[in-house]
Amino acid sequence: MKINKEEFIKSNLKTIEDIIDLMNNVKKVNINILDASKTALVIVDMINGFSKDGMLKSDRIAGIIPGITELSKIADDLKIKKIAFADAHNQNSPEFDMYPKHCLDSTSESEVVDEIKDVGGYQLIKKNSTNGFLEDEFQEWLKSNQNIENFIVVGDCTDICVEQFSVTLKTWFNRNNMKSRIIVPLNLVETYDLGTHNAELINLFASFSMMGNGIEIVELEWKI
Repeated sequence: MKINKEEFIKSNLKTIEDIIDLMNNVKKVNINILDASKTALVIVDMINGFSKDGMLKSDRIAGIIPGITELSKIADDLKIKKIAFADAHNQNSPEFDMYPKHCLDSTSESEVVDEIKDVGGYQLIKKNSTNGFLEDEFQEWLKSNQNIENFIVVGDCTDICVEQFSVTLKTWFNRNNMKSRIIVPLNLVETYDLGTHNAELINLFASFSMMGNGIEIVELEWKI
């Protein structure tokens, strides 16, 4: 099916404007309103290979390191559990048919950035796909932490690993008739710019898509 570019842009411009307005006015959520004993912070792929070194590094992703580092410290103060996912592939990863070779296991690219690593306090879970939910170690974590119902998901990329994990987690809770809050802060997720992968546009539509799947898209505040 071919799309008439001019007609498409004209007929959908109002919808795009409405989505922008929606994202510009998301609710503010302070981490202090969440029951810390039922909350986890999930840090997705804040690793060297996406922010500092390698074929897939992005200055946009590097830009959210300070905010996530600060939030990680606050989570420790509040005794909120933390998970950090890290892409860690072997040489034969099928992902390399879609993306340049990146984040090989046991290399610097697969390591959490020093700023977040220095704060520590998280359970590191390596992942060999874009969806950390599928990792056996995370499944074991879920079984061992059945009291956790609030998940704050930060990191990258908004439209890939963050979105896939968040939506899968939400649908898992729904399938099991369990209440949950999956919270994705707009100010602490990011994606990359490359050709037609326009970061501003992709961030907008990925966030809107998650919202339609029951994810809470918010502006997170954490001043105590």
